[in-house]
Amino acid sequence: MFHFFESIIAPTRDQRLEEPPSGLLAFYWHFIRQSRLPFLLLFGVGLTVAALDAAIPWFVGRIVRLVIATPRDVFFEAAKPFLIIGLAVVILRPLAVMGQGLVANQAIAANVTNLIRWQSHRHVVRQSWPFFQNDFAGRIAARVMETGPALRESVVVSITAVWGILVYGLLALSMLAAADARLSLPIIVWFAVYLTLLRTFVPRLRDQSRRLSEAKSDIIGRIVDSYTNILTLKLFGKLEREDDYVRSSVDVHTSAFRRQLRLTTLFSTSLSTLNAVLLAASTTLALILWRQGAVDVGVIAMTIPLTWQIASIANSVAVQVTGVFEHIGAVQEGMATIARPLLLADQPGAKPLKIGRGEIRFDHVTFGYGRERSLIEDLNLTIKPGEKIGLIGHSGAGKTTLVNLLLRFHEVEDGRILIDGQNIAEATQESLRGAISVVTQDTSLLHRSIGENIVYGRPLAAQDEIVTAAKRAQAHDFIIDLVDWQGRRGYEAQVGERGVKLSGGQRQRIAIARVILKNAPILILDEATSALDSEVEAAIQESFASLMEGKTVIAIAHRLSTIARMDRLVVMEQGRIIETGSHAQLLARNGLYAQLWHRQSGGFIDAEDAA
Repeated sequence: MFHFFESIIAPTRDQRLEEPPSGLLAFYWHFIRQSRLPFLLLFGVGLTVAALDAAIPWFVGRIVRLVIATPRDVFFEAAKPFLIIGLAVVILRPLAVMGQGLVANQAIAANVTNLIRWQSHRHVVRQSWPFFQNDFAGRIAARVMETGPALRESVVVSITAVWGILVYGLLALSMLAAADARLSLPIIVWFAVYLTLLRTFVPRLRDQSRRLSEAKSDIIGRIVDSYTNILTLKLFGKLEREDDYVRSSVDVHTSAFRRQLRLTTLFSTSLSTLNAVLLAASTTLALILWRQGAVDVGVIAMTIPLTWQIASIANSVAVQVTGVFEHIGAVQEGMATIARPLLLADQPGAKPLKIGRGEIRFDHVTFGYGRERSLIEDLNLTIKPGEKIGLIGHSGAGKTTLVNLLLRFHEVEDGRILIDGQNIAEATQESLRGAISVVTQDTSLLHRSIGENIVYGRPLAAQDEIVTAAKRAQAHDFIIDLVDWQGRRGYEAQVGERGVKLSGGQRQRIAIARVILKNAPILILDEATSALDSEVEAAIQESFASLMEGKTVIAIAHRLSTIARMDRLVVMEQGRIIETGSHAQLLARNGLYAQLWHRQSGGFIDAEDAA
């Protein structure tokens, strides 16, 4: 039985990629429509439970009336119909409550929560790189994780609590009106005041809940930022300053929390007073009508528990409604991250990139991050198949930006970039990046095993291929000596978050091994050996020589000695190409490259050797 309800929804089964809508109701419906059956079932069992609850006071009133009217010696014979009703209530209500639990817990709770998390993550992880640069990773993760349970709980409570009080209230109203229309007046007045209280407090609670959720996310983001950069905190000895940074967000959250709790206290006090007045008014009116002979004692016995139950349910609903709007606030805050269109989505009908020779052409490319002044202005550059070029220039000259445009981390604002004659804007991003291997200066490894990190670019590679790539990257010797905190060794050892268990040089060599194994036709080296010592760098350079063979290569390095042997050097300044040629040709020209070369110490390649 449990398995049946648990299998109604499979959270990760649907592999479609749909963009969550930005409107609140549309966002809710986007996920609810995927879980229609369990929510409809919840609606039905909620109706059953509410109806049975409303029948109990009526049943009590009938029993009291029967007790008064029936002699003791024949009571049990006359009470048989009511015993049957009583048994039905005893059996049916527990069954209905069990059904409600099975639907709410087994069918909805885990399944819907993780369906929302899974689909939200799949959308968010496909956002552009700048999207992640502009926010805390911890805050993004918190929003993805918290939106699922918040959305689910707000819908479940709305169905079980709000629907329950509506059904119960209407049934109670009809039963009292059937006994005497005047008995319905206190409930009608109570409903009007109750709705007024909800209209007064709920919007304020909703707005305050959103502010509270935002403040909570800010705390999480700041704390995760501190933990992620713990080495920087320790090195600079600024823990007290970091305390101030986090304290300010905690203080904001505390103030928001207090304001919300003030509203909650006022709301619960007002509602408690209203419920007390309802109970007193309904009981007094019932007694007056009884005294006048308009109703019998059975109606009194029905009225008191009925109104008390309404007051009790209403109080519970008010608390739950407050929770609903807290959850809605969390959903609205999560939507700020989740319900955002992809800035760099594949074009409709985008096709996989087909790499043949590996020619790269920048055709009148202009880009400036949306600013008025372009960082790269009308740049033209053709890299022949198999050609190895070095990009050189001062910091901010546009070298890394040019590489990021090639990887489509940004869209060009004008012009186009072609690979083997194919406009990369018309190709799928996955196929584009699958055809390019990149080694960057700031190497970040996945918090997984050494082997999983190396094989990431080519998941089906055999173990001997992983080892061969590690040996070519001069990494095998230190890998086999690694032991992690759980005793896992060698290629099974975990590297820690972002690879913190390894030195900078070790991380770099793992990244190089990953690129060697991927063996893509286009290779980008962005300060690829900057974290290596001279001895290891010399050994790696030998590996690079074979790695670059037959590939189109773009290398960026401030240490010019590492790229002076490239086929061609391209010198950039303020987003423009100002010089191009071999090492010897550029030295003979005595331009910017020659100035940079002579300024650097430690150059070990003579102009004649590089010619």
